[in-house]
Amino acid sequence: MDRVRIAAHAKLNLLLRILAREAPAGYHQIETAFALLELADELIVTRTAGGEVGLTVHGPDLGPPEQNLAVACARAVLEAIGHKFGITIELTKRIPVQAGLGGGSSDAAAALHAVNALAGNAVPRHELLHFATRVGADVAFFASGAPAALAWGRGERLLRLPARRPRPRSWPWRCRRFAVATPDAYGWWTTCIRARGARSAACSTLTRSPGGQHRATGRQRLRDSRLRKASAAACAVRAPGRNPSQLGAAVRFGKRRGRGVRERSAARRCRHGAG
Repeated sequence: MDRVRIAAHAKLNLLLRILAREAPAGYHQIETAFALLELADELIVTRTAGGEVGLTVHGPDLGPPEQNLAVACARAVLEAIGHKFGITIELTKRIPVQAGLGGGSSDAAAALHAVNALAGNAVPRHELLHFATRVGADVAFFASGAPAALAWGRGERLLRLPARRPRPRSWPWRCRRFAVATPDAYGWWTTCIRARGARSAACSTLTRSPGGQHRATGRQRLRDSRLRKASAAACAVRAPGRNPSQLGAAVRFGKRRGRGVRERSAARRCRHGAG
């Protein structure tokens, strides 16, 4: 066998809970639920002489091949088998880029299985999953072959769920017109949490300090433009729907109205306590 054609399906995060940020690695601990979609990219992986990996993309620009996750997974398998041959990857993109649908991670998992198939399944399944975890947090879910799963840790610890019965009625979904990179979305969440912590500290200072000078300092902290900008950046990826959130496609930080009411109430309590 010299060629493999494989589909790389998109996914949705049916819910997402961000728990904490690891230090110094920078990854976030999460709880989420993945589900595959019918929308899919297509990869044609061809065996070639030598040990190099080539990439051709039909669709949007994905940047340098050296930074592509599919190329990284292909090289991991070739390295494991001793670079006995090379491959070329022809990728047809249909999944929107930077939309929270896992297109890059799905392509990586598909390349992982395709190259291993060309090698006669020389790499055991558990090692493939290990490769997937090293490349990216979402890659492990796609490599597992599960139609849906609960995930925690960085997203690599999985509990497989059975496929749901297809419903006679499908529900449309729509991606935002602007792209949101996953690191940016997590970075905005971290900034928002820090900003909220700074607001709480400012309110505590106001409550404990009876003097006018302290009160003025607290107000300056509450009105700090950097805090407002951080909150605005975080809200740029806020989902307009109900409780479940999807990273990139929709990261929910709470209803705008409810948050505003809470902040104004906190400010009033601070002023009353200082007066």
